[in-house]
Amino acid sequence: MQMKDLKEKIASSEMVDIYKHGDCAVKLFSPQCRKTQALYEALTHARVEATGLPVPVIREVSVIEGRWAITMDLIPGHTLEELMDKDPANIDKYLNDLVDIQLKIHEKHTPKLSKLKDKMARQINSLDNINDVTRYELLTRLESMPKHTKLCHGNFSPSNVIINDKGTFIVDWVAARQGNASADVARTYLLLCLKSTEWAEKYMDLFCEKTHTSKRYVQEWLPIVAAARLTEHRPEETEMLMKWLDVVQYE
Repeated sequence: MQMKDLKEKIASSEMVDIYKHGDCAVKLFSPQCRKTQALYEALTHARVEATGLPVPVIREVSVIEGRWAITMDLIPGHTLEELMDKDPANIDKYLNDLVDIQLKIHEKHTPKLSKLKDKMARQINSLDNINDVTRYELLTRLESMPKHTKLCHGNFSPSNVIINDKGTFIVDWVAARQGNASADVARTYLLLCLKSTEWAEKYMDLFCEKTHTSKRYVQEWLPIVAAARLTEHRPEETEMLMKWLDVVQYE
């Protein structure tokens, strides 16, 4: 495959461009991306594939004119986020579906995946916009949280759930790790807050009800997850995330 074969770009970011190529999606990494990044992402995705979850299947890892690329199944359809935006009257149903899909993810165990807590510790240590006291408190809280080994998507949101006539598929597994399901839920809660605090609260309540989990327990992850999100350097989110770092007790 050559660059001239990739004519239909369907998504783009600072680090990757994604093209439609026949019945496949080609994720083309920027020239600055290291080989280790592309291969690690492909390996992580392959390990998720092995769980049997409905995810795109990787077809090839290659180099296209000096840029690493991952070719996988193209999943057509509508994202759950699109359906929620178009049909807000049924938001409770969609949020219920979102939680059920996430619970199916958390049922899986992938012992060869990296640990979520290790990743979060690295992210918190890398922050240069928090003071040493805040960093110590975040790391201390992180270390005190129960160590679980459930599969965590790491970036689970309605935009990463695609629905078509063949079923429901989950995409974007680059951040997948093994860890505590409530940390994964806290991440989803924050992502939903960026869209709608009402949706986020309903989602949190549904998860806690279905799993008999204390809401306070999930909320204890929020400052940690917010700190980890800060490392993604999204200016439009910084103010909100910095406020979450100051939250210590919840009702």
